[in-house]
Amino acid sequence: MPHGDQQHPQHPGHGHGHDHGHDHGHGHAHGHGHGHGHGHGADPAARGFVAGILLNLGFTAFEAAAGLVAGSMALVADAGHNLSDVLGLGLAWVAVVLARRLPSPRRTYGWHRGTILAALANAALLLVAVGAILAEAVGRLLHPAPVATGPMLWVALAGVAVNTATALLFARGRQHDLNRRGAFLHMAADAAVSLAVVVGALVIRATGWLWVDPGLGMLVAVVILAGTWGLLRESVALAMDMVPPRVDPAAVQTYLAGLPGVVEVHDLHIWALGTTEVALTAHLVRPSAGLDDGFLLSTCAALRARFGIGHATLQLETGSLGCPLAPSEVV
Repeated sequence: MPHGDQQHPQHPGHGHGHDHGHDHGHGHAHGHGHGHGHGHGADPAARGFVAGILLNLGFTAFEAAAGLVAGSMALVADAGHNLSDVLGLGLAWVAVVLARRLPSPRRTYGWHRGTILAALANAALLLVAVGAILAEAVGRLLHPAPVATGPMLWVALAGVAVNTATALLFARGRQHDLNRRGAFLHMAADAAVSLAVVVGALVIRATGWLWVDPGLGMLVAVVILAGTWGLLRESVALAMDMVPPRVDPAAVQTYLAGLPGVVEVHDLHIWALGTTEVALTAHLVRPSAGLDDGFLLSTCAALRARFGIGHATLQLETGSLGCPLAPSEVV
């Protein structure tokens, strides 16, 4: 994106056509800062997703076949869960690739929003998997079937290894990327579920309790639901242009209001461009200050360093026209 842009970025629900019922005036300075870069080289994040997809796709096919041969509902359920994770990783990988594409005249923010949509689709996909697993588990509880505990045990042990290795691919940087965090949580949960299946196989072998197998299938569904709920809630929030959880809007407001010469801050908006990019627009009233590129650059740099806001647009106003301030509840 070009620097020095003198226009406000447009985003859903945030227009600057001065239709708030008050006039901001014209001829004021705008500061436009970007804290991200675009490139076309190899992306470590994309490589991680590809490796995770290939590793889990191969294991999913093996686990499903073993589950059918062994008659294990727990293995079949876990294979279905892993398949949904593979599809989710695929969506996230596509989103990461799209997010690296440069902006265009029609897509002025590029494709960053695709990462949020991928996280949302991933959460929805996992909820469908929960329903399917629960339905099958209930059927197996009502009509128990024998289970070959040997294959169940060894395949589950392999699942612990595969899922742990995949989770480690996404461990780094997960705090700042919803897609990476979603992938890490899913893989870590898969490893825990596979470990539970190992224990279940040992219990069935020792006691002959056939209900343990579908019970583990239901446990898989509960684990998926617990891990998915937070992902669903946050991805919906970001899709609705809410302030990302890691950004404190009150702290941002206080910081901007305390800048040299600033007497008022209004029309402050903070939203997520994608799962890793945060944008901000704000009007700063500085009565005694004119155009000050140094002030704008240092403020944008501070917003990036202190709050992780890499795409800031600031409009400076002198307040000489006596225009009323927009109330905080007005877009």
